[in-house]
Amino acid sequence: MVGFSLLLSVVVAAHVAVATPLKARTPYAVKEAHPIPRTWKPVSRAPGAHMLHMQIGLKQERFDELERHLYEVSHPDHVRYGQHLSQEEVNELIKPSEEGLDLVHEWLITNGVDKFDYSPAKDWVNIYISVEDAERLLDTEYSVFQHDDGSYMVRTPEWSLPTHLFDIVDTIQPTNSFMRAAPQKTDWIQFEEGWTPPGYKPPTNETIAKVCNIASVTLECFNTLYGTLGYKQKAVGRAKIAWNNYLNQTPIRPDIYEFLKLYNKPAAQHAWTFESVEIANGPAAQYTPLTPAQANGDDISEEAVLDAETILGMTWPQPAVSFSTGGSPPFTPDLNTPTDTNEPYLTWVNYVLGKKDLPQVISSSYGDDEQTVPNSYAQRVCRSFAQLGARGISLLCSSGDGGLGGQDDSACFTNDGKNTSTFLPAFPASCPYVTTVGATMAFEPELPAYREPGIGPDGRNHGFYASGSGFSYYFDRPWYQNGVVDKYVASLDGLHEGLYNCEGRGYPDVSAQGLYFAFFWNGTLSTISGTSASCPLMSSIISLVNDARLAKGKSTLGFLNPWIYSQAHKAFTDIVGGNSSSCGTDGFPVTAGWDPSTGFGTPIFPKLVELALK
Repeated sequence: MVGFSLLLSVVVAAHVAVATPLKARTPYAVKEAHPIPRTWKPVSRAPGAHMLHMQIGLKQERFDELERHLYEVSHPDHVRYGQHLSQEEVNELIKPSEEGLDLVHEWLITNGVDKFDYSPAKDWVNIYISVEDAERLLDTEYSVFQHDDGSYMVRTPEWSLPTHLFDIVDTIQPTNSFMRAAPQKTDWIQFEEGWTPPGYKPPTNETIAKVCNIASVTLECFNTLYGTLGYKQKAVGRAKIAWNNYLNQTPIRPDIYEFLKLYNKPAAQHAWTFESVEIANGPAAQYTPLTPAQANGDDISEEAVLDAETILGMTWPQPAVSFSTGGSPPFTPDLNTPTDTNEPYLTWVNYVLGKKDLPQVISSSYGDDEQTVPNSYAQRVCRSFAQLGARGISLLCSSGDGGLGGQDDSACFTNDGKNTSTFLPAFPASCPYVTTVGATMAFEPELPAYREPGIGPDGRNHGFYASGSGFSYYFDRPWYQNGVVDKYVASLDGLHEGLYNCEGRGYPDVSAQGLYFAFFWNGTLSTISGTSASCPLMSSIISLVNDARLAKGKSTLGFLNPWIYSQAHKAFTDIVGGNSSSCGTDGFPVTAGWDPSTGFGTPIFPKLVELALK
């Protein structure tokens, strides 16, 4: 825990020695209210002893300046391209004012909170507090909420602050965020030789046809399809890649080893040696097979194993890092709160922002509907991702697996109590400071990943799946999308008007294969689908491009979007057919150029390297 100055320590001691009633310089008023999603219902008062890791986001004094630096070092036409900022330079730009920090300290200490620590730039204050104390501090009432699927969460729909802190504190969580950072994957399916989905047309290109099997898409297919086959890394040990694990997802090393033995044998030993970094009591990569209890749990480890198998298989011998983020403080389940519901993104991003040496590419395959997250929280998390970009880190996120929000219109409604029909963008896919990856299927040509509910290759009924697509309600269209996304919106000529924000950040930016990945899990060869597959695949290809740049004495690519939208879109295969029917509509048309189903399309690695080395 970061300590205070001697003077502040004296102030703390003085306040601890006296009573600490609820008081402040100014009256309390509601700072933020957020509607309770239709899928959540309050069931009881929250237990007063339940512990919360509360994160208080303070106003970042010079974020506009940080954003200017981010775009300058990320745009290939700018003289500063590639001159990424240091950790210290970023922290200096986003630190809060001393006056604001002092006022928040005073408020906390006056109310008996005398133990707290900070993010690296002190723009987040972390406290560990009981529900009872949090209710007093925020003049609110916490409840236990139950989701339609049976899970529980401790939240409050609104919270208050003394009015003199309104312009100093941007957000506080966990309060009114109902986000669950779910893995963007669908359906573990037992592989059966010779099965093909209805209507599938095999490729006529003999080379692709020989290595690409729609029922089980392998590393050899990816390498052939995207042009990475035969690439010899030239800066081994310098280009690094990582992936995120949340929700107790755990890489299972024996499964990863068996997968690599099958599909990239020289890389197999890397299954035992990749670095596992545990954050806030997250689980370490596991050296033993799944236990029966784990295998019968709620999708235990499938996401983490998928990310590891894809990334290690594509990028070996690059160093790779598994970030496993848990919740803080250590979670004690009870009848009302059997699972940990602490927000994972801030815990992870504040940890990595505190490190000087980071992998230059990070893949993150988790998300939820944007409207489940209060705008203030989404904005601050997104700004943290901008800090990574300014330091030269490429953060890629999956676009989601529900198309525009779900199979039919039964789920596609606003969360504001009015229940207005709407498409549902996803977060963090909608953040303009990440590169969002959609999913494709088939090979010649590739199409947006889409699967009707029905019988799969294992004879079981499987659910709806469509690559995530949409326009943000929280984030305006970033400047780098001007002339591209607005052109696409104009071409719709009013189609779906009123169901999406035509001025919002559109996504995905790019795509990669995401249907029926060959997958070894729980000792069995099978397949798995989702943008959770396409995101680590695209991340791997970007990391190989970084290798080529580093070998030529250049910087890593960093934040990708200005480069992609201004130049690198020429190095992607445009997807011009298929659909992502969802929310009871045909979805957005898949057209030449950028579209909100496939972005600019799928990568052509040799062309990406050629552009990256100019």
